[in-house]
Amino acid sequence: METVIVKLTATPPYDFDLTAAAATHFRGQYGAENFQDGVLQRLLNLGEHLCLASVRSVGTVDVPQLELELKATSLDETIVAEACHQVSWIVGTDQNLTPFYNMALEEPKLALLIQGLLGLHISHTVSVYEALISAIIGQQVNSHVAHLLWNLLIQTFGPSVQVAGVTYYAFPQPEALVAAGMDGLRSIKLSTRKAEYILEITSRVASEELDLEDLRIHSDEDVIRTLTSLRGIGLWTAQWLLIHALGRPDGFPANDLALQRTLGILLNDGHHLHPEEASEYSRHWSPFRSYVTTYLFAAVRSGRLNTLFPGGKSAS
Repeated sequence: METVIVKLTATPPYDFDLTAAAATHFRGQYGAENFQDGVLQRLLNLGEHLCLASVRSVGTVDVPQLELELKATSLDETIVAEACHQVSWIVGTDQNLTPFYNMALEEPKLALLIQGLLGLHISHTVSVYEALISAIIGQQVNSHVAHLLWNLLIQTFGPSVQVAGVTYYAFPQPEALVAAGMDGLRSIKLSTRKAEYILEITSRVASEELDLEDLRIHSDEDVIRTLTSLRGIGLWTAQWLLIHALGRPDGFPANDLALQRTLGILLNDGHHLHPEEASEYSRHWSPFRSYVTTYLFAAVRSGRLNTLFPGGKSAS
């Protein structure tokens, strides 16, 4: 197995540990990503090659630099370049946080919230398809159940390699889920309805009838229109994909119950906001609502929200 080590740079301020922790939902592992002892690992599926990417910080928040170690049976220049591109996208190295921070500092409670999260960048999924399947799995279940189902899907149907006695899994290809069929998806405790949604979308992706990556060149409105035309995909899912799959700066899943509770703690003495109220209030955060959403959930998962506003109820 070949090994290549390269250096990546990021736009400061950039806190790798915060960003990697958010990518794994502060659990150490979430799906194909694993973050332990300061190292974020992901098994990348690069066409015919599986490549284990291990990235860690070797810089500071103000002068960020990452060290990326790649391991694969073959590592030519094309594979290394694509691996660097995917890892940079996953950990959001090119985001400029300054305009968002300038806006947030004008609102005292939001400014207080972000002070302990400076340098947190938004993490992304490698593909729109991966984000869509993840969002379907997370519909109408709590984060703990979604975490278990997501890991089961990857470990059951994803390709894997062993490196130094440890097994790593990549996200399943559409063809693998089509082959698994309804029985396979139900075997990992997915509901019948979710299995139907996943198989219908996956079959269209595998047959090239549906090109989800094409959404990258379309407007937010067109993305939402296209996604919500798919069976099982509502506005909640479409808004999450704007943030985590497409890297759009102004996604805001107002129908998310956890977000409504979190906004209630921040703004309304612990009483959750209704979707219309959340959406209306969020307008003055535009065009940075993806960042506000990301920082709110990071504050919840890290415990910072309850530390700052102990009178509210936790939004898990």
